[in-house]
Amino acid sequence: MSTDADANADTDLRVGAHESIAGGVYNAVDDVVDDGGNCGQIFTHSPQVWQAPNIDDEEAERFRSTSAEHDVGPWVIHSSYLVNLCTPKPDLREKSVESMQAEVDAAAALDVPYVNVHLGAHTGAGVEQGLDNAASALDELDVPDGVTVLVESDAGSGTKLGGEFEHLAAVLDRSAQALDVCLDTAHAFAAGYDLSTADGVRETVAELDDVVGLEHLQCVHLNDSKHARGTNKDEHAHVGEGHIGEEGMRAFVNHEELLDVPLVLETPTENGKSFAWNIDRVKGFRAD
Repeated sequence: MSTDADANADTDLRVGAHESIAGGVYNAVDDVVDDGGNCGQIFTHSPQVWQAPNIDDEEAERFRSTSAEHDVGPWVIHSSYLVNLCTPKPDLREKSVESMQAEVDAAAALDVPYVNVHLGAHTGAGVEQGLDNAASALDELDVPDGVTVLVESDAGSGTKLGGEFEHLAAVLDRSAQALDVCLDTAHAFAAGYDLSTADGVRETVAELDDVVGLEHLQCVHLNDSKHARGTNKDEHAHVGEGHIGEEGMRAFVNHEELLDVPLVLETPTENGKSFAWNIDRVKGFRAD
């Protein structure tokens, strides 16, 4: 017999993973369903190269219809790793804006509501100039109706921005676009925010609310961290098996103000554990 908690975990929780689009973008839908998920994230192309999405109308329609059939959503498109919105270099800025425009257009074609992007690195221009660069680069986009750009929190290594909640808030404030944010738990932890205890989760979420506003939190990348808090090292671990650990992950998944936020896993596939294992663990944490 299923309990009320089980029913809540099955119907209210939106959890999925970053799935491959190999063989067609619609395959990501089948893959996330097979993994036990009901939302997800994709790249529209290899994130390591400058390349425009190549998704025809028939493929897009199949993605939309398959998502609707299985009640999978929301989906998120993750932008290319090469995009650097903070850069002071005109050529890199131009390529970054062009890439982001292609991504938001692809999102509109797929009925995907969010395009996720890292702010990038200021590479010596300074924090304030980097934040200005990012905001003004985003302002160059013609974002279609129904699509929102999410600025993702970062681990904060080197001159990368996004490691402080204030960076996210500054870009949202300085840009004319209607932006929202994506919190990556591993990144935030690596940047110094404590998510390893119930108290730490409460304090971190309260700070995010105070600095950015939880109304802007539209997605969470739910990842544990292979490295200690404050190391600025970005390497993901299985849910509950890294330095954030089971207490922190359980507290985060059950935080009363985060219950409706979609959780997307970017966990590794290693030690015999896949996305399905991690999704099942998240469901277990919520059911508890």
